[in-house]
Amino acid sequence: MLIAIFSDIHANIDALRPVVQMYRDHDPKIEKYVCLGDVVGYGAEPNACCELVRELDAVTVVGNHDAAVCGRMNYSYYYDAARNALDWHAERLEEDHHEWLRSLPYREDLGDVTFCHGSPINLEDFEYVFNLQQANSLLNHWEDLNHVTFIGHSHLTKSFELDEADGAKEIFGPTLEFQQGKKYIVTVGSVGQPRDNDNRACFGIYDTEAVSFNYHRLDYDVRSAARKIFESDLSSDFAKRLFFGI
Repeated sequence: MLIAIFSDIHANIDALRPVVQMYRDHDPKIEKYVCLGDVVGYGAEPNACCELVRELDAVTVVGNHDAAVCGRMNYSYYYDAARNALDWHAERLEEDHHEWLRSLPYREDLGDVTFCHGSPINLEDFEYVFNLQQANSLLNHWEDLNHVTFIGHSHLTKSFELDEADGAKEIFGPTLEFQQGKKYIVTVGSVGQPRDNDNRACFGIYDTEAVSFNYHRLDYDVRSAARKIFESDLSSDFAKRLFFGI
């Protein structure tokens, strides 16, 4: 089975639409969709992004921006521009999308695979896993980890192989293959706001038979996405960073 996995759309419909079209055109056919959270936040079109993810009937877990917008977490400590964006989204998001975000789980499991937004430990804290120190800390929770855990949150493509004896090591795509006896944390990148110095939308496909994951990158109309932010009350920095992938 092929599973489409994507994350961190951040209200960027200009990035999400071509990604979804690529998935729909994929041969062989994608059989399941999984969204790892942060459908909203930063960008200018939260309603359109919620609508499209829901139209896909994607298995969706809640991200920190989703939780903040729908009232599930306190975000008063966020920096001003991010906090203002969350307020802006909360005011404009349609009520049925609010209800949907409030209903999303922190984690979903499919066999020996876990899907969550940040670290699979202390889920409601949305902790990051993007360096070796953070990855090694998960070894203390070996029995709580599935064979493969897919996460978002950092907007990076940092992924790690965990070994009880040898610790964690970083692994690199575009294709990741997963061995038995080891465990994996795979950060799938960001559709709507990549931060790995590549401004193309980032997403992937998990093959349950080959037990492998492939990263994909796709150009989209960055100018359109940025223009919508410039024309809104959102911080212009959210638009500028789209051009550089930072």
